[in-house]
Amino acid sequence: MTRRVPTPAMLLRMIRVFLQDLFNLNLDKAADQDTIEYIRKGVIFRGANLWILIFAIMVASIGLNKNSAAVIIGAMLISPLMGPIMGVGLGMGINDIPLILKSLKNLSIAVLISIVTSALYFALSPLNDAQSELLSRKSPDLFDVLIAFFGGLAGIVAGSRQEKSNAIPGVAIATALMPPLCTAGFGLGTMQFDYFWGGFYLFLINGVFISLATWIIVRFLNYPHVEFIDPKRELRTKQLIFLFTLITIIPSAVTAVRVVQESIFKNKVNLFIDNEIRKGMLKRSVITKDIYYTRDSSHITLFLSGDPIPSTTVHALSDRLKEDKSYQLRHFTLEVHPEVGKQDTVNYSNLIKEMSVQLQTEFFQNTLSRNQEELTRKDLQIENLEKQIASYSAQQYPLDEIAGQLKKMDPNLQSISIARLPKFEVDSTRLDSMTVAMIRFSRKPNTTKLNEIKSFLAGWTRTTDLKLIVN
Repeated sequence: MTRRVPTPAMLLRMIRVFLQDLFNLNLDKAADQDTIEYIRKGVIFRGANLWILIFAIMVASIGLNKNSAAVIIGAMLISPLMGPIMGVGLGMGINDIPLILKSLKNLSIAVLISIVTSALYFALSPLNDAQSELLSRKSPDLFDVLIAFFGGLAGIVAGSRQEKSNAIPGVAIATALMPPLCTAGFGLGTMQFDYFWGGFYLFLINGVFISLATWIIVRFLNYPHVEFIDPKRELRTKQLIFLFTLITIIPSAVTAVRVVQESIFKNKVNLFIDNEIRKGMLKRSVITKDIYYTRDSSHITLFLSGDPIPSTTVHALSDRLKEDKSYQLRHFTLEVHPEVGKQDTVNYSNLIKEMSVQLQTEFFQNTLSRNQEELTRKDLQIENLEKQIASYSAQQYPLDEIAGQLKKMDPNLQSISIARLPKFEVDSTRLDSMTVAMIRFSRKPNTTKLNEIKSFLAGWTRTTDLKLIVN
């Protein structure tokens, strides 16, 4: 008996059947009504749900305050914020306007309570510096959009199973709904409104894309729509749902495009810095950088190690950003500042020479009447004086130049003093020296900005032991 060889059409059909069975979302799917009721229950914020939210916000705020990722993850695990967001997506998918309105109402209550709770904590907390966990949630990027969207897909798929898996708490961690609200609370509590708007915007982006993902899966799995007895009411409801869906999708698409464009712009600038500044013709270290993107007018500011860069070189770098195929950026301005500038100060080397000559002349005039002890004393006096003048020369800094560049980094600068001071180590009884910079701001900058300023001043003073005092 000969074995039949499968034809290409049969192979394709077998592969299609295998893949359909492998990726079948209807396997282990809970009854549609059970899933709808499960999501409906999670929409309401009342009683225990509300208290859990407040406690979770407090935990997340403390985690952000002490810059602890583990504490923040714990807060996200106990947060009940996913419920009303998925409720909005479900309501859009099954044409249930009352569910959409209830979800939006409860979500608004949850957001308001979360921001107020976090703001009260940060207003009372003695630690009000922005740590890295706060800074990373100040503005969304492409990855935040993708995480929210795919996290939402995972959430609704896991929620529609007969047995709820550990994917649901994982989604709560991945989509990170709590930290942006705490960042908004930090901005409100410390009156730094760029953090407030940045955190709230990131939360809004997360919420919109989670709802959008929920709507897609609900439509794909063909959940039963709400039935209406009156055909006119059914038509009006469908029209409202369609309008609400458009209102949700269009801004989401615009935001996604803008975030993608900003990410591409920043990636190209970072590639340019790596290729042309660090490894290219300049071979300079980048002390700090500031990349501000808008569609029509972006701004790139770089502070580099070493001496000032000629304007012709800056123009050449700007042209390379525009014309090189690796970058091809448009509508931007490039500023390049030095770490150490040319110092227009008094020529102390000449002063040293003049003082030395004067002392030496005096010395030779008195050699005949002085004994050997006096000669030795004069030698020591000349040597000490030269050391003191050289030390004084090394401690002078062009404060007008430094203040001008610091003013560009932080417009709130009011005054600056820099000096080299003696330092006595009590334990080792060792006498040393250190550079101290005292700066006064009308409004104290955050920790990240202060670190940038400290690095900048360390470059100017050519020292590694700079002590920064901020008033």
